[in-house]
Amino acid sequence: MKGNELRQAYLKFFESKQHLILDSFSLIPENDPSLLLIGAGMAPLKPFFTGKLVPPRTRVTTCQKCIRTGDIENVGRTARHHTFFEMLGNFSFGDYFKKDAIHWAWEFLTEVIKLDKNRLYVTVYPDDQEAYDIWHKEVGMPEDHITRLEDNFWEIGEGPCGPDSEIFYDLGESRGCGEPDCAPGCDCDRYLEIWNLVFTQFNRTADGEYVPLEKKNIDTGAGLERLASVLQNKESNFETDLIFPIIEKAAEMAKVTYHTDANTDVSLKVIGDHARAITVLISDGVLPSNEGRGYVLRRILRRAVRHGRLLGIEGRFLTDLVDVVIDILGSGVPGLIEKHDFIKRVVANEEDRFNQTLAQGLDMLGALINELKEADATEVPGAEVFKLYDTYGFPW
Repeated sequence: MKGNELRQAYLKFFESKQHLILDSFSLIPENDPSLLLIGAGMAPLKPFFTGKLVPPRTRVTTCQKCIRTGDIENVGRTARHHTFFEMLGNFSFGDYFKKDAIHWAWEFLTEVIKLDKNRLYVTVYPDDQEAYDIWHKEVGMPEDHITRLEDNFWEIGEGPCGPDSEIFYDLGESRGCGEPDCAPGCDCDRYLEIWNLVFTQFNRTADGEYVPLEKKNIDTGAGLERLASVLQNKESNFETDLIFPIIEKAAEMAKVTYHTDANTDVSLKVIGDHARAITVLISDGVLPSNEGRGYVLRRILRRAVRHGRLLGIEGRFLTDLVDVVIDILGSGVPGLIEKHDFIKRVVANEEDRFNQTLAQGLDMLGALINELKEADATEVPGAEVFKLYDTYGFPW
């Protein structure tokens, strides 16, 4: 199943369960000063969970665009880290609860996309006997496929919170650590978390008391790229049809081959990931700048350019990758096709500007190094490095 088909299959499945399909919200949060960018599927729906706004329906499903840059240095070095990703979700605002959420997740995974039941595992919060019993007694999951974990409780300070149940897919012994106690929750790559069901049933007060909510909610999240990697039998998200064509194009431009050199692969993955983030950020109205959201965009774009240089790509190249991104995501992510030309103009201007910065920075650094050599110095002083970085935007 292709990535775009998977996205549609998920939304249509929950539509058949009386959920309203909502388009992805913008990456720019609306009336939420606590967030710089949307980083989770439920984030745009917070007003519905808190009761601040009335939802258009008590059952909603989305495929939400998300941006996270906290782990940006890991992008390209692991199988799952991204700056941009899509989060599939089904939500209940005081409507159904654990029983339906669990049964529908199982139905979608085993009957719609037909994953092997024997390779599915779940975790539950130790005190959540209700969820345990639904998985074991109603769904029929063997006890040795259910793990109780203390981490299975979702909360952020005061406010709505509750236990959660994570669903894992066993990628096989070859991907594991080999330890006898290896199980879901292990740090190795064997058990891949593909879905998290959050059962919001308490309100945490300022003094730490957990008060049962009158109306309980369901908040779920399943990574589109992760599910695609399982269905397409790929070792990483980067090799799915949602990202790999971008990597292939970048490799063609650089005249390199994917999977022949570890450092080359990292740069290709970074470019593949960042090209997606750049395209979607600009389509949602974010423009390069030196602060806020614009700085996030500028940082991602310039990071992609630097990895292009590491691969030997000279001159402008990201605009061609924008074409590939929109070809892949245009049918499923609103706004990309209509803003195609605008996105390319913004990328071209920023890329040209950074190329000038790189050229100026290299000239200044070259002159500085010559001066230092004449003085028999062996290090570039930190103050000079900072001036190049802070004043001229040259990557350290």
